[in-house]
Amino acid sequence: MIPMTNDTNGRALAPVPRGGALTPSLLGGAASRSIPTGGRIRSGIQVLTPKAADVQEARAIYDDGVAQGRSFEAIGRDISARCPDLARPLRPKNVPYFTVRGEDFPNPEIARRIMDRYAEDKGDGVKRLYRFPVIFPADAWQNVMPHELAVWTHRERKFWSEYSEDGQTRYCMTHRPVPVSNGKRTVRLFGGRKAMLRPDNNGVCEPEACQEYQSGNCGLAGRFIFFMPGIESLDAFDLPTRSFYAMQAAIQKFQAIAFMRGGRISGFLDGRRTPFYITKRLLEVSMIGDDGQAKRVSQWIIELEAPIDVTSLLQPDDGVERLEHRAQEATAILEGRSNQAPKVDKDGVIDMGDAFAAPRRQQAGSAASVADDARPAERSAPEPRPSRAEPERPAARAPAPSTPTPQHISKGAATDKTAAAGDVAWIVDAAGALGISPDRFEQYADKRWGKGWKLAAGGRKRALDEVTLFADNGPGYQEKVRAELEVFS
Repeated sequence: MIPMTNDTNGRALAPVPRGGALTPSLLGGAASRSIPTGGRIRSGIQVLTPKAADVQEARAIYDDGVAQGRSFEAIGRDISARCPDLARPLRPKNVPYFTVRGEDFPNPEIARRIMDRYAEDKGDGVKRLYRFPVIFPADAWQNVMPHELAVWTHRERKFWSEYSEDGQTRYCMTHRPVPVSNGKRTVRLFGGRKAMLRPDNNGVCEPEACQEYQSGNCGLAGRFIFFMPGIESLDAFDLPTRSFYAMQAAIQKFQAIAFMRGGRISGFLDGRRTPFYITKRLLEVSMIGDDGQAKRVSQWIIELEAPIDVTSLLQPDDGVERLEHRAQEATAILEGRSNQAPKVDKDGVIDMGDAFAAPRRQQAGSAASVADDARPAERSAPEPRPSRAEPERPAARAPAPSTPTPQHISKGAATDKTAAAGDVAWIVDAAGALGISPDRFEQYADKRWGKGWKLAAGGRKRALDEVTLFADNGPGYQEKVRAELEVFS
């Protein structure tokens, strides 16, 4: 059965496939686990506020910083340091392209490589990044698009939202004050600053009653986390966004692609190494004005593209499983663990089925040698291999007989069957925990991975990976099985 976890009150939480309680996120589903990033692409630019634009020194700092490729945060800090009256000298501006600057990367050379490879000139003489390919490193969209409600200053994140372990309460968090030793020096903190519940609102995140949220200082903040094909980097890159529309649209595409790919959004989308693409599209979105009335404004919204023929994702992909099943049959024959005699054609080539179209031998001597070796009764038996059901022991054992005996053959076959049966039983039980009856799951599995999926190690592995992937989403897996058996039948 799929392991479960309980909170401190004994209430069951979501199933946990690999440990760790799964809690909700703001936009639904399980909360994300952190993926380290080492570079940032911006969704737009920042420009001087009208007040800052009237200050000559601020304009000079801004122009020099942009020309040098500095980050907007660094430019804003310099302006505030030189012009104390300008606490917030920059404001974001919505543009149809993305910004890549050297200071946003540990190695500024990476920014240059991204621009050289993917930037384009659309006729104005300036190369900009309008569209670029991405590969997501995880299958849960909450992991590749983490998000929260947060208040940011020009230096740090001041307040942010977190869920309780049972997923029932959304807390408002802040940094714990740095302790002072002997009233003189701050204490060096191991692991960075600690977090605590925000004291002035009892630590409860309630946007409708929050002064920061109502004033516009607190809002939904998220980021896409990805790798870029052709750009060498051990760490992933991220793209921050505060657009609810962009994140909601991305979730819908993530879920659609995952549904058609057996729960996967990571890696390339198909065998042609097709990636996702991130671009922008001009849309009219609804906003509530200061007067409380809805209005529509045009904005460039981040858009996630999946440029593939989606019908190709709906085709059953059982070729690999059939190939592995054929391979196991061939191995059993050659090792004397099968009651089925190998078929040898007139040229002396062993027939392993369509999946093993062995090349024809050109020389008669080679053909004769293959035909002789193919007879199980005429060759020495291999050393019995340990299976998962019977691990290898260091103790000495008697040498294998020169000819495979019926007892030896039946023992090897029984060991393999026992291990396979254990895997299949666990998989069927796990599917049952997700609401799929054994008969219905086996009907689905036979269609998806081929009739031999129970016997092929690869087939069992894919079935196990799939039920584990949907461990916290029983209704989703039921819908996937229903669609495979009833919609795409």
